Amino acid sequence: MGAMMGGSVGLIIGFIFGGVNMIRFGPGPNGFMRTLGQYMIGSAATFGFFMSIGSAIRTEELSPIAAQAFARAQRQPMILQRPRIPVEERQ
Repeated sequence: MGAMMGGSVGLIIGFIFGGVNMIRFGPGPNGFMRTLGQYMIGSAATFGFFMSIGSAIRTEELSPIAAQAFARAQRQPMILQRPRIPVEERQ
């Protein structure tokens, strides 16, 4: 899943950066489509690689201590009522 997400983000980023670089410096001897494709494929491979590593690390089995800390962090906060002051004492 991480590789697919990273690959699609990489394709878009490669399209944007490749297009900007080709506007600034020209497509070079390889032509427009080949140069843009190289930018897109290179960026997609890089993003996909790092996102797949992050996805694999994220889905590892949690230790009991980490699972307990996560459960404590996700519980609902306690909401305490503010003490009410009668109207005649507010002045």
